[in-house]
Amino acid sequence: INVTNWNFALPWYHGSQQPLTLLRVDSSITQDRDVARVFSHRPELFSFEEDGTFKHNGVAQGYLYIIDEPIRADDVYPHPHPINKEKWEWLTRREIKVRLLERTTVRAEERLSDDDIASIWDKQRAAGIDSSHLASFRDDD
Repeated sequence: INVTNWNFALPWYHGSQQPLTLLRVDSSITQDRDVARVFSHRPELFSFEEDGTFKHNGVAQGYLYIIDEPIRADDVYPHPHPINKEKWEWLTRREIKVRLLERTTVRAEERLSDDDIASIWDKQRAAGIDSSHLASFRDDD
């Protein structure tokens, strides 16, 4: 994906476990509202399903925010982790204002089962993948 052609004017979102009005530098944001909502639940595991839905093991209630000011190309950069090849997670270069959209609760249909979790861990270990990249979604603690 060529980020010079990215549509920065589309809405941006952030999921958190805390009440916020301002994001810190290096906070993660996304243009996918559902991704931000899911990450408001503090998942350790997050799975993109083949049908385009998400599953996760987060349990916390949280907050879904919309970015409340224009975002320009020089305000953000794609998260460098290899799983972000589609550029769905970006990191902020400056403090950015946010506005609360909703309090979030975990949706039962999005929960990973114990078997799902075991399968994901097995696949990651077999591929030599470290899941510590998920810590980037917890930058507002």
